[in-house]
Amino acid sequence: MPAYRTVVVGTDGSATSYAAVDRAAGVAADSDAQLVIVSAYTPTSREDTSAAQDALKEESYLVVGWTPAEEALREASDRATKAGARKVSTHAEDGAPMDVLRKAVKDHNADLLVVGNKGLNTLSGRLLGSVPADATRRAGVDVLVVHTS
Repeated sequence: MPAYRTVVVGTDGSATSYAAVDRAAGVAADSDAQLVIVSAYTPTSREDTSAAQDALKEESYLVVGWTPAEEALREASDRATKAGARKVSTHAEDGAPMDVLRKAVKDHNADLLVVGNKGLNTLSGRLLGSVPADATRRAGVDVLVVHTS
C-alpha cells in the first residue's frame, strides 16, 4: 500500500512555490498518488479590468477571463509531470492561501499537504503567521514543509 494516495500542494507562481511543487511531484510519483496543485488568488475588480481593457485596446483579451493563477498552475503542472507525477490536476480558487489549501485537502480527501517554508522564519511570519506555520497547525493531515530558500 502506498504511503500517500492524494497529495495537495499550493503554488503562487514563485520560484519557492515551484520548489515545493517539484518535491510534491516526487512524493506523488513515488507513491503513485494523485497530485492536486492549487493556487489561491484574489480576483481583479471590474474597475481595474475595465481600465486595463481600455489601456490594452485590441489586446484586451489578455485581461478578460484569465487569472495569474492559471499561468502558475500551467507551469506547475508541467513541472510536476516532468518530475514524474502521473496523475496531476490543478485548481484555482478565490481566497486566502491557507483557506484554499485546507479546502483542497478536504475536497480531495488528501492525506498529505506540501508547502514551502517561505515566511516561516520571517518577522512578519512570526507576528502574523505564515502558510507553513498555519499548515502544520491546521491542516488535519500530514504536512511536508519543503526547504525552498
